[in-house]
Amino acid sequence: MKQLLVTGGAGFIGSNFIEYMLDHQSYQITNIDAFTYAANEEYIKKFNEVPHYRLIKGDISKEDELERALDRQYDAIINFAAESHVDRSINRADQFYESNIKGTLNLLYAVLEKKANRLIQISTDEVYGSLDKFTAPFTEKSPLKPNNPYSASKAGADLLVRSFVQTYKLPLIITRCSNNYGPQQNKEKFIPKVITNAMKGEPIPLYGDGMNIRDWIHVSDHCRAVHFVLERGVPGEVYNIGGHEERTNIDVIKAILKYLRKDEALIEYVDDRKGHDRRYSIDFTKINTELGWEPKVQFEEGIIETIKWYQNQGQLGGNDG
Repeated sequence: MKQLLVTGGAGFIGSNFIEYMLDHQSYQITNIDAFTYAANEEYIKKFNEVPHYRLIKGDISKEDELERALDRQYDAIINFAAESHVDRSINRADQFYESNIKGTLNLLYAVLEKKANRLIQISTDEVYGSLDKFTAPFTEKSPLKPNNPYSASKAGADLLVRSFVQTYKLPLIITRCSNNYGPQQNKEKFIPKVITNAMKGEPIPLYGDGMNIRDWIHVSDHCRAVHFVLERGVPGEVYNIGGHEERTNIDVIKAILKYLRKDEALIEYVDDRKGHDRRYSIDFTKINTELGWEPKVQFEEGIIETIKWYQNQGQLGGNDG
């Protein structure tokens, strides 16, 4: 059985990826997570019953804590671990650089020291910066132009990965994905905040004019894409992962309010976020043509599933994080 080290596996995307892999593949999975505010401890408890899964509480930016997980030879490291909330990075960026850059560097050293055969760096479309309404989507050849401290830290990590490919010829791959959504996402993120505020009848803050555009992808499609890269990806390459589901923020809110039968008067326009990117759009032709992946979940279907999950959490009195 192949050994897989998943970092940040208690977070939204990482935990979904572990569930996907346990359901579909025969890997021995080690999950290392620092258990910050964004971790979902309740959700990952069910993995403890799986014999080929283990959990290590540790911060990958701290070498001694990471070392606890490096007690075996891994076929691959999948690096989901990251501080990712833009507003938090604007208020204070220190932790973003500790986790996103120093943590990635420690993992690169682990591969260099042959504790893992390869690494897949999970990045973001935000490293490319912003597009206007009529510009073609980002490709893997687009320059990195991050506009906030979070995306700058991810771009810095990507450049570190590239440097280790060029300098040491290590088998490393970068994936850059558009905005994820789905069940179990932390309530500070855009879609969960809209859903939970609407359910409670509370105001829904909307930055600026609400016309900022994001390309949305269901988390299950992202997990499948990472699996495709793990099994078929070419070392040294970058793969963009998109949903082909561009929506303005105001349209996403209105769709959620319509489904919940809530009044649009709940929308509360607030001052725009500093450095707020206008539009993200991903061209995923490369991963489609070279690896055979494409998204399956349409936004209209995925958003209803997501809303129902949060409704169920509210009925159960559960944690929506």
